[in-house]
Amino acid sequence: MASFTTSHPFYSCRYCRSPIAMRDDLLSKSFWAKSGKAYLFANAMNIVMGQKEDRQLITGNFAVANIYCGGCGEELGWKYIRAYKEREKYKEGKFIIEKAKILK
Repeated sequence: MASFTTSHPFYSCRYCRSPIAMRDDLLSKSFWAKSGKAYLFANAMNIVMGQKEDRQLITGNFAVANIYCGGCGEELGWKYIRAYKEREKYKEGKFIIEKAKILK
């Protein structure tokens, strides 16, 4: 007999409840964004990406694109497009999503 978990497998937009990321894609809870705590995800869904831009962040300079909820348009965080420091390359292609913008 298969066992099932009772916890929700998605993180969803706080405003429209669209699924944004799978729980299994959560890589870290120790990041920071505009509103405070943020999570690093390997993948995201139901999002719209903004224009790529270079941005100075706490850990260095990156090429990033803001991400928005595909359901309601709320700004959720950003996607790391390129890291200019070798030690930050692991972030490339990953997503920062602000904790205050999502529900588990």
